[in-house]
Amino acid sequence: MSQARILVVDDEAHITHVVSLKLRNAGYDVQTAADGEEALEAALNDPPDLIITDLQMPYMSGLDLCIRLKDAPATKDVPAIMLTARGHALDTAELERTNIMDVLSKPFSPRQILERVHDALEERRRAEEAEAA
Repeated sequence: MSQARILVVDDEAHITHVVSLKLRNAGYDVQTAADGEEALEAALNDPPDLIITDLQMPYMSGLDLCIRLKDAPATKDVPAIMLTARGHALDTAELERTNIMDVLSKPFSPRQILERVHDALEERRRAEEAEAA
C-alpha cells in the first residue's frame, strides 16, 4: 500500500506543526489546513485517507466539517479523528452523522496520535477489503 495521506486541520499553527511533523516522521504524506472551510475544499478536491481535525475553529467547526465530508460522495468513507479541548464532549447523535472514529482531548501525546492514526487506517483497510470480498 502506498503511504497514507492525512489531512491535519487546526487553527492553532503550533498544533498543526507538531502533529504534521510527527506524522511525516512516521512516513505519512501530510497536508494541512487552518480551518474547516479550507479543509473541506482540500478534501473534496483530493480526498485524503484520514483527517485529523480540531473541534473548535473559526468559519466551520470540525464537527460541521466531518458532517459535510460524510455527506459528500467523494469523502463519505474517509475516517476522522477529532481533537477537542479537555472536557468538551460530543454527543452520540452528533457522532453518528460523521465518520469520527476517535476523539482525543488536548493536550495529547504525539505517540497517542500515531497509535490512533494507525488503528483508524487499519480499520478502514479492513472495511475496504470486506466490501471487496
